[in-house]
Amino acid sequence: MKAGKLSDSALRRSVIKQLHNSSDDILLQSGVGVDGSRIAWNCDEDVVLSMDPITLSRERIGWLGICAALNDVACAGATPIAVLVSILLPTSASEQLLRDILGDMRLACDPHGIAIIGGHTEVTRAVREPLVTVTGVGRVHKSHRMDAKDIAPDMDIVATKWIGLEGTAILASEKYEELAERFTKPFLDQAKAFYNYIPIWSEAAVAVKSGAGAMHDVSEGGIYGALWDMAERAGVGLEIDLQRIPIRQETVEICEFFNLNPYKLLGGGCALIAAKDGESLVQAMERANIPAVVIGRTTDSNDRILFRGEDRRFLETTQTDELRRVFD
Repeated sequence: MKAGKLSDSALRRSVIKQLHNSSDDILLQSGVGVDGSRIAWNCDEDVVLSMDPITLSRERIGWLGICAALNDVACAGATPIAVLVSILLPTSASEQLLRDILGDMRLACDPHGIAIIGGHTEVTRAVREPLVTVTGVGRVHKSHRMDAKDIAPDMDIVATKWIGLEGTAILASEKYEELAERFTKPFLDQAKAFYNYIPIWSEAAVAVKSGAGAMHDVSEGGIYGALWDMAERAGVGLEIDLQRIPIRQETVEICEFFNLNPYKLLGGGCALIAAKDGESLVQAMERANIPAVVIGRTTDSNDRILFRGEDRRFLETTQTDELRRVFD
């Protein structure tokens, strides 16, 4: 099979079709456009779980693993509280590498009071590179529901921060010497600092408080992939203004260097939020010092349209992330 996320058809045919939920306690399980599962817990709260591996990076994989799993938890409207981690190391790895991975995980968790409560660590010939997988755990009040299935036509789509942040940070870190032949050190150091933007827990909290309809993190496949997943789950059309999608100049120039499409670039740090009143949500984000902008709306059509001025075209199904063109 081709490297990257499974196609929607393969995911439905070979994975989701094999999963059967027979328990009333399972309120939501993962699927197309759904990156976390929700389980009834007590009379007031439910538990949200999500799992993510890190396969597109070699650096900061501890940080990225925590962010990926807990971003999914936050997008379900839950407050992250804990993680379980699996770390598989090749026989060539050092114990210092293991300490560095755990140290990076603690940098992500400790300031937010998030506990690393267990997992598994192993050295194995089954991997050639370190492989980190993180399961995020969160709790959510029963009254808080964040599911793209509840998105209706004529809702605004809000994007937070900027697209391509995670992919830009990875490229600036792992291709630093190559990029340094064209770009200055301050420029590349700024791009590497995009790692700090990847957690989206703060904007998720604002979205929940503002009564947003649903939230989806921009991850593998970039904003195009996230828009497709959200619309597919909701069964709605889209009209998205490409000129309004926020992007940093560092991302533009690094993508031009490698001839990559930034709209299909790993986008951790950016969140898509569906809201009845997108401008009010943007103002709430701005009060929390989180950049945000309305980039389009949902429609009652099956068409998912991207437009730039008078030019219009259809959004395609989820594509392979652009990072794989560089590293694979």
